[in-house]
Amino acid sequence: MGEPEDAGAGTVATDLPGTGQEPVRTDEPAGEDRPAGGEEDALLVLTAALLTPAQFPGALGDDFPEACGRLRLPPLPHGYGLILGQDGAGARWTVVVDDVSLVAVAIASWDCGMEYELTPAPRAIVATLPGWPLALAVAAPGVPAPHDPDLSGDPEAPEILRPPSVSGWGPAQRRLGADEISRQWSTWRAEFTEGEESGAEEGAAEGGERTGKGTTAGDRTEPVTEEGAGTEGGARAADGDGDGDGDGDGDGDGGRGRGRGRGRGRVTSIPENAGAFVVPGSEPTAASVRAALAEARAYLDAPPPPGRIRSAFASEEARLLRVDGPGWSLVARTDDMAFVLLDAVPGEVIPVERGPRLPALLAGLDALAARS
Repeated sequence: MGEPEDAGAGTVATDLPGTGQEPVRTDEPAGEDRPAGGEEDALLVLTAALLTPAQFPGALGDDFPEACGRLRLPPLPHGYGLILGQDGAGARWTVVVDDVSLVAVAIASWDCGMEYELTPAPRAIVATLPGWPLALAVAAPGVPAPHDPDLSGDPEAPEILRPPSVSGWGPAQRRLGADEISRQWSTWRAEFTEGEESGAEEGAAEGGERTGKGTTAGDRTEPVTEEGAGTEGGARAADGDGDGDGDGDGDGDGGRGRGRGRGRGRVTSIPENAGAFVVPGSEPTAASVRAALAEARAYLDAPPPPGRIRSAFASEEARLLRVDGPGWSLVARTDDMAFVLLDAVPGEVIPVERGPRLPALLAGLDALAARS
């Protein structure tokens, strides 16, 4: 939801230099509120993203106001479009526009494999900020490699934007992981189902023998449920891979690690591609899941800031939810189960089965959500 789309094309006339990918330069006049820029002032567009209450890159924050704050923008209800690119010298710039529809059309076109020249009208430009708030692995052709602009001669220059660090597990990585699950829900849900089936087969074949890396085949335990994670009244808490360190014991699969989780789930890592679908293996982890679900339920009585609950189309009968809170992220389909990621459990995705209370919780959250 809201992640940047790579491979844009177009130019943006700004009073600072530019970006692009196979750009077509335009010479249309600038608006009255902004001087016309020459070729050195054109931004060569690399990618774009939406920054609205319903869609924004999770790396930027738990909610829309926090995400806007990272770019020093007021959280206006209609939101913004972000255009990331390079100027003629290769420097990184982010252009903020208020023409959200234009950016949304560009992203949708790129999603469909269509070309779209993203060239907003100069009067739509709200700000031109140095740097990129998100990490990009692409660069404009024909210009130097991406680098921060040199603003040392401008004492009033804004702070250069930089993406959140991904050197270790933390809030940004947790949200990025939840964003990935929401984009690839069907794949992740299928992997979890396959893990359940393979675990059951191992248990039947090996009768509970130890299978390495702390995994016990045949020791059947259930994913946590919304009403009693790891307690006597709910599903039993189970170990995941057995290590407790988020490492998988399987081989890589298309950039995603795999392994066994005590008869339940696939190993998957975020962001290092080596974590696990697990169910809580200790009371502290189970307590963290319970606390996250309790905080999500509290939103029904005290709605959180805009964007902390987001809802996207999943099917004619269901919506896909992204919910965040301090130290946790939740991804769920309103007609299915949920997955929880925790700051306190690095790299692991914790399944929450659809128990008696989960449907009502998801329906309530969906009613409060910013929708896309």
